[in-house]
Amino acid sequence: MAQAYLHDVKTYLLDLQDRLCEALAAEDGQADFREDTWEREEGGGGRSRVIENGALFEKGGVNFSHVYGASLPAAASAARPQLAGRSFHAVGVSWVLHPENPHVPTSHGNVRFLIAEKDGEAPVWWFGGGYDLTPFYPVLEDVRHWHRVARDACAPFGEEVYPRYKAWCDDYFTLKHRDERRGVGGLFFDDLNEGGFERCFAFQQAVGDSFLEAYLPIVRRRRGQDWGERERDFQLYRRGRYVEFNLVWDRGTLFGLQSGGRTESILMSMPPLARWEYGWTPESGSPEAALADYLQPHDWLSQEEPGQ
Repeated sequence: MAQAYLHDVKTYLLDLQDRLCEALAAEDGQADFREDTWEREEGGGGRSRVIENGALFEKGGVNFSHVYGASLPAAASAARPQLAGRSFHAVGVSWVLHPENPHVPTSHGNVRFLIAEKDGEAPVWWFGGGYDLTPFYPVLEDVRHWHRVARDACAPFGEEVYPRYKAWCDDYFTLKHRDERRGVGGLFFDDLNEGGFERCFAFQQAVGDSFLEAYLPIVRRRRGQDWGERERDFQLYRRGRYVEFNLVWDRGTLFGLQSGGRTESILMSMPPLARWEYGWTPESGSPEAALADYLQPHDWLSQEEPGQ
């Protein structure tokens, strides 16, 4: 049964990677993804796909990995000490997109599955994943669209699902050392094994399959907006926050490094350029200052304007 679960999820994830890359490359219209495969000495491997210097994406990646081993990495077993001593398989697709135009938001997502086994005991499995949006010059119309698609993806699984995973996303993507959120959120879920495998797997597919519907309309609305040095400088400054989160707080980065994954693929999520400036604050009333209101938890599906 465990191997059947793994086979079904892996088949879906490989197809999802293909579909994401095809659609994103078509949207870029200039660059394409290049692929390299890798093997992990302890077991498993993956295929990494990266797009760079396109008409839309300055850098982006869509990575598939399947790693396995005799014992769970510390990042997983520390939170689940009852699983110590179990072998594991972890399979997932993760993606991150860094557009060049500062008016087009950065976006990240992943869907993953982990199964831990031990002779004589039932396998333990769970799903995790989600997606989030990181605008630099946010537009309420875009943020509402993003959350509307997320809500609709969750709706068949219960009215409480979207509010729960939206709140979890707000909490997770927080730079605790700055008491600041990375973006405007979306969905985040982990340890999902309630209601049986088929229901949980269906939810993972609903999340993965809804990403393009959530993201591409925003891209199409914003990619033609003019920008200059001011907007670029602010984009690079805020990308610094993105780097800080991924290196300090992100569980996936830590799991990948601790499990002996391919470092080049794990750090694919980093933007190609970023900057830090000591003690900088935006001018009051400026477009850059408006971002702060959007970084607060908010009911995006209401009619309320952030900061009003």
